[in-house]
Amino acid sequence: MTAYKDLTREELLGLKKELELQYEDAKGKGLKLDMSRGKPSEEQLDMTMPMMDIFNSHSDMRDDHGVDTRNYGNLEGIWSARKLLGDMLGVAPEKVIVFGTASLSVMYDSISRSMTHGVMGSTPWCKLDKVKFLCPAPGYDRHFSITEHFGIEMITIPMTEEGPDMDLVEEYVKDPAVKGIWCVPMYTNPLGITYSENVCRRMADLNPAAEDFRIYWDNAYCVHHLYDDRQDTLPEMLSMCEANGKKDMVLEFASTSKISFAGAGISCIAASEGNLEWVKKSMTIQIISHDKINQLRHVRYFKDLDGIKAHMRKHAAIMRPKFEMVLETLERELGGLGIGTWTKPLGGYFISFDAMDGCAKAIVNKCKEAGVVLTGAGATFPYKKDPHDKNIRIAPSYPTMDELKMTAELFVLCVKLVSVERLLGEI
Repeated sequence: MTAYKDLTREELLGLKKELELQYEDAKGKGLKLDMSRGKPSEEQLDMTMPMMDIFNSHSDMRDDHGVDTRNYGNLEGIWSARKLLGDMLGVAPEKVIVFGTASLSVMYDSISRSMTHGVMGSTPWCKLDKVKFLCPAPGYDRHFSITEHFGIEMITIPMTEEGPDMDLVEEYVKDPAVKGIWCVPMYTNPLGITYSENVCRRMADLNPAAEDFRIYWDNAYCVHHLYDDRQDTLPEMLSMCEANGKKDMVLEFASTSKISFAGAGISCIAASEGNLEWVKKSMTIQIISHDKINQLRHVRYFKDLDGIKAHMRKHAAIMRPKFEMVLETLERELGGLGIGTWTKPLGGYFISFDAMDGCAKAIVNKCKEAGVVLTGAGATFPYKKDPHDKNIRIAPSYPTMDELKMTAELFVLCVKLVSVERLLGEI
């Protein structure tokens, strides 16, 4: 296929006319699809419905330590739930506190706690002249929304194929105003890559000027593999930091929101004893205990890590064909044209697409005009400002295969049309 940049102006004008006809035809199909978030599909949610049969009015509601989950108590969560999530993360249950339905709220609370009360005795951030956070990008938009909400200055760290640009990270942490870094280390949102061992090693060996600097290690996709025979691996960060004499430097977060039910799972934080005591100091004011019934429901349904892995293979059987179909469409329709590049993840929930510079917003808008809502262009960067206006997050999980096929075909059509307009100098 001839790259678009090698076409003459006359050829581009002819191609534009052809693509515009195809686009008008696509708009006439009356599509109404929302792919703006990485939501599990109805098929995935239906798959987990047997969890609802775990309890009835005659069920024994005591856990294996005799704790009555219907009552107050056990601020850290029931032991079996701490062990289940600890095993999922590869850490001891003593290092885990189980929270409510979503890890995002745990991260929000951690930032809020740091602002108002400081980190383990350090000066509250609200009393400082300047607070900064490192934000690897493209990254998770909701992370950036939290720090922006609290008025924290966000510093963009470019992502490489191995993870954040660690040369920049190591330089920026010399500033005592830099208090943390957001990380989605495995099948990262939206790139779908996993941090390399070298990046993890350098991360665990950081020497930040701020004693209250923390790595916010959002290990959201630690078991979200698409393939049995090809899986990314990730070093265990808590033990790496501890081996370097920096056990307090990392806060790890996870949940079962895309394992069991979205927004109705169980979440956790894993950290050093000192960090957990700091967390519990405010938790005792905030809440008496989280939903231990839901914790027990998850433990009895999954039983152990093997149960989680078996369940995730069912998820993969649904997700894998969707990823492969989108990737096949991108390669078939855009390969060799020089108007886009994309990641090929082995897990997670997203495919990251980079259009030509200055094209992402126009592509997203054209898709929306034809009935398909994508994540807003720029959302994967701090302040929603993509400096090159090129990154688009593709979330294949929610639509049916038929819907996804139509969406993928529309997407590549919009990429082609916008790219031609860009080369003609029209945008």
